[in-house]
Amino acid sequence: MSVLEKINSNKDLKSLSYEELSALAEDIREYIINVVSHNGGHLASSLGAVDIAIALNYVFSPPNDKIIWDVGHQAYAHKIINGRRDAFTTLRQKGGVSGFVNPFESRCDAFMAGHSTTSLSAALGFAAARKIKKEDFSIAAVIGDGAMTGGMAFEALNNASSVCGDLTVILNDNNMSISKSVGAFASYLSGIRLRSGFIRARSDLRALVRLISGIGKKMLKVAEELEDHLTYFLCPGVLFEALGFSYLGPFDGHDIPLMISVLEKAKKIEGNKLIHVRTKKGKGYKFAEKNPSLFHGTGPFDIETGKSLSKPSSGSYTSYFGSYAAELADNDERVIAVTAAMKDGTGLSEFAKRHPERFFDVGIAEQHAVTFAAAMAKQGLRPFVAVYSTFLQRAFDQIIHDVALQNLPVVFCIDRAGITGEDGATHQGAFDISYMRLIPNMTILAPGDELEMREMMKLLLNHDGPAAIRYPKRMAVGLPESSPVPKVRIGVSDIVCDGKDLAIIAVGSMVFPSMIAVNMLSGIGISAMLINARSVKPLDEELICKAAEKFRRIVTVEENAVSGGFGAAVSELFNSRGISASVTILGIPDRFIMHAKQDESLAECGLTPQGIVKAIVGG
Repeated sequence: MSVLEKINSNKDLKSLSYEELSALAEDIREYIINVVSHNGGHLASSLGAVDIAIALNYVFSPPNDKIIWDVGHQAYAHKIINGRRDAFTTLRQKGGVSGFVNPFESRCDAFMAGHSTTSLSAALGFAAARKIKKEDFSIAAVIGDGAMTGGMAFEALNNASSVCGDLTVILNDNNMSISKSVGAFASYLSGIRLRSGFIRARSDLRALVRLISGIGKKMLKVAEELEDHLTYFLCPGVLFEALGFSYLGPFDGHDIPLMISVLEKAKKIEGNKLIHVRTKKGKGYKFAEKNPSLFHGTGPFDIETGKSLSKPSSGSYTSYFGSYAAELADNDERVIAVTAAMKDGTGLSEFAKRHPERFFDVGIAEQHAVTFAAAMAKQGLRPFVAVYSTFLQRAFDQIIHDVALQNLPVVFCIDRAGITGEDGATHQGAFDISYMRLIPNMTILAPGDELEMREMMKLLLNHDGPAAIRYPKRMAVGLPESSPVPKVRIGVSDIVCDGKDLAIIAVGSMVFPSMIAVNMLSGIGISAMLINARSVKPLDEELICKAAEKFRRIVTVEENAVSGGFGAAVSELFNSRGISASVTILGIPDRFIMHAKQDESLAECGLTPQGIVKAIVGG
């Protein structure tokens, strides 16, 4: 029997020897690799955090103690240890184990986390509640080094000393976020090295201060200043110490006995503690160690070769965007690309190679990315901010206050708009039309194919105001190069085909499924007009109103939440014009869509040709 087979909860760790704990780490890594190779998932991050998860669950006792993970894809080992060993084979499958920490799945998952930089703020909230309710439990927060580029993490660090006096923070330093960590903080961490004599030196220094303090207040002041200056040079964690944390480390995060010892000693230290550990992203799988970015989030792969078993993504909307962005930059020196730690994920690798001086990866800092781009736009440049829909939510205020209010020409390239599939509720791009549509000065376009995307990017390059292009996480239509160039204009939609019974108005990714639905309807005697709503905001009001007056039945189809989305905009238009028409709004329903294959989730939402037909004919 393997050690892993003995583990049904964190309680089972307590009786294991250090040798057995090390064997358990190997078992868990092998298990994670096997499951992810079949299901896909976030491999490299979770492999790197296995030993941390074991040590934390050995020293602490969830669910009473709170272990709070920042970015839940570090927590696969935590899930396996805490009651989901057998169920882990269902990782990211419909009805199975989530790829992120999820309190609805287990009480041992203290706080949901699919986005980064949240763990410290959540930990402080738990600590404040603990104090108010006079409860007794320990709190440990794990944060990755890449997440420390996010402002929210520093806000929490700054607030910690006034809220809580007993918090343990584990800084998992693997020199990576998704892409390579960037910025001054990453450089600061990389400069910290384990100095075996540091703690002893600082102790000796303080003893010296105490000895010489007896010769007068003035000398005491000099001695204290001397300590401060020498500590600055000697102490690798001076930044954290200045924020009220006792800094411990850096330590080898893969040395389980050492980690257990450090955590147990840290529990006895009064006040807030930050334990800096260094780990290897992808630890235990050579292909992930060699290329951690590739194996950050992966589809199914062959374990022996490390090669992907998924279809190549060269024809995805993301890859087309990256190619078009690089071409625009080739021909226009104003073009700038900005991303938040997602160079590869947003398709900007080629742009970065061809135009490194005009490419900016700001780290996991979406708010900063938007304001940073706004100021460049103010100076006459044309920034394209490439970001996932779900992550752009984090910069909502900056979009309004720093971009739209000044009517600046920043183009938001919203990737993963709509259903993203196995990543689940935290990553579905369900809300961008809704939250972007309400912003004054904002233009929103949605391509129905890759050629429309190219023409939209060219159009918005010279548009004097904020704009967004939204596109899904999947393969583009795959039109031949000889296809006619679409004439894209702001505020203008396109009639794909005429009809006699009703009008279907489809947005972006839903145009092609709606074309199939129109053909299916024709086969049962229903003739439908199809309108490609390239312009989400402003609407093509005249065309849409004429369709309503002609048919009196309108069906809108969008891969966005029905609340506040494109269909809602159409209904608002009819209301303002006094047009009486039946409007059926198809989109993502008013609930969070859980993890499943993308096709399964689209079917669940009725956003397939069959679903569109069913909504129209009933039954």
